[in-house]
Amino acid sequence: MDNEVGVRLGFFLGVFAFVAAWEALAPRRPRTISKAIRWFSNLAIVGINTTVLRLAFPLLPVGMALLGQERGWGLLNSIDLPNSLAVILGVMVLDLAIYLQHVMFHAVPALWRLHMVHHVDLDFDVTTGLRFHPIETVLSMCIKLAVVAAFAQPALAVLVFEVLLNGTSMFNHGNIRLPLGIDRPLRLFVVTPDMHRVHHSVLIRETNSNFGFNLPWWDRLLGTYRDQPAAGHEGMTIGLAQFRDFLGLPRMLALPMTAGRTPYPINRGG
Repeated sequence: MDNEVGVRLGFFLGVFAFVAAWEALAPRRPRTISKAIRWFSNLAIVGINTTVLRLAFPLLPVGMALLGQERGWGLLNSIDLPNSLAVILGVMVLDLAIYLQHVMFHAVPALWRLHMVHHVDLDFDVTTGLRFHPIETVLSMCIKLAVVAAFAQPALAVLVFEVLLNGTSMFNHGNIRLPLGIDRPLRLFVVTPDMHRVHHSVLIRETNSNFGFNLPWWDRLLGTYRDQPAAGHEGMTIGLAQFRDFLGLPRMLALPMTAGRTPYPINRGG
């Protein structure tokens, strides 16, 4: 796994360029905010998050997986499984953990204040899938490290998951148009942009649905799946009802401390 950083960076740049080009050629919705202004803020917070993670964590998930294999930690190290099955199960366990984490960040008011940074974007495109508050990014990394330590997924499974999570997050936040005949079968296997866009609606009942980033099955199995937005994809309003002004980088970083009481945690009605 010596080339982990190169693999992840290569996939990141490739998927980002592909989705950005697709958005330019076949956008799903018109923009409401200047692309240059939004992209500067959204990509700047990616740089901050990357720096914070590198400084805060001497060991990242792939390194934790290698350490767990070396020392025999975790559930999967106690079960004799073919390596291919261990990789598949490892990816699925991590994906379920991120789904549950996402629900938790909507359900707990203190965590929702962090997660609002992702939802206050007034447009929905490839960079929306990358904008998260640094504290949320740190907490998410702690959860992933704990899951890897507890289950001991193969290092390959962890690397595949990290690449998939990053790539599918950019894909399913893409402002891209997929024909219905492709979207319908595709969303049986992966979260599509039309599926996840519902989650970014200003309507509470729609915000509290479609939590998956990669695999779509958890939403269907656990009752949080919503097929389409009530107003349609062109007519729906993106963002949060109480934040209708553009928030640049300083205001995004300060938002958890300045937002006041908000009505969006999942334990409120729709």
